[in-house]
Amino acid sequence: MRTYVVSGAASGIGAATKDRLERDGHRVIGVDLAKADVEADLSTPAGRADAVARVRELAPDGIDGVVPCAGIAGYTGTDPALLISVNYFGAIALVEGLRDLLASAGGGSVVLLASNSVTCQPGWPEGPVDACLAGDEAAARAAAAEQEAVNVYPASKFALATWARREGVKPEWAGAGIRVNSIAPGLISTPMTDELRKDPVFGPFADMYPNALGRPGRPEEVAALIAFLLSDESSLLVGNMILVDGGTDAILNVEPPRSTEKTTFPSS
Repeated sequence: MRTYVVSGAASGIGAATKDRLERDGHRVIGVDLAKADVEADLSTPAGRADAVARVRELAPDGIDGVVPCAGIAGYTGTDPALLISVNYFGAIALVEGLRDLLASAGGGSVVLLASNSVTCQPGWPEGPVDACLAGDEAAARAAAAEQEAVNVYPASKFALATWARREGVKPEWAGAGIRVNSIAPGLISTPMTDELRKDPVFGPFADMYPNALGRPGRPEEVAALIAFLLSDESSLLVGNMILVDGGTDAILNVEPPRSTEKTTFPSS
């Protein structure tokens, strides 16, 4: 039995992940605003510190994985600054605050939730991303406040995927046996997407993105991928962003990413 921490565990992908891991025989410490083992508000520094402290009390001997699923969508009327605080800084604070518990357990796995909006939604702003990756929450919130929440959402998710790629290969993470990856779900049938469909502005567009399977994803399908990334069977995966979207990205972006720069290697 292993011990995992899942935020956003009360609903959606977080709840499905908690259920999957518990059915696999593991212990899961759920974090959420309510109805969780650790009730905390990840939108504030104080709430994040409280969440980390409570997890430490519940798992003093170490943990084997962290999955920050807590997040909010870019609905009409959503505060874009709040979105940045929850989606990016709430996730990263939890992961960084528990890094030593992962290391003390002999290493483990972190799975961050990005989104296929990173590659499929054009025109999102880079200012909030730069501030996020610089660790400047005040600047990130200010940059986000100048944008609509619908555009800040993919920016927050791109920042998470970039953090996983940039930080995951470093000595304090991969070098300590802690594998960091991200996944990028498409349209998944969750309470969040149910609310999106009710949005007076963006609701009509919720189901317009193409899907090769002809249906939205199910939370348990995403949870299955997360369970794999937490397991030893994914031992070679580090710094990846794995799309789990029923083919949406493949339809909209036919060619995989490729470099246009000439590759050079250090001389021996």
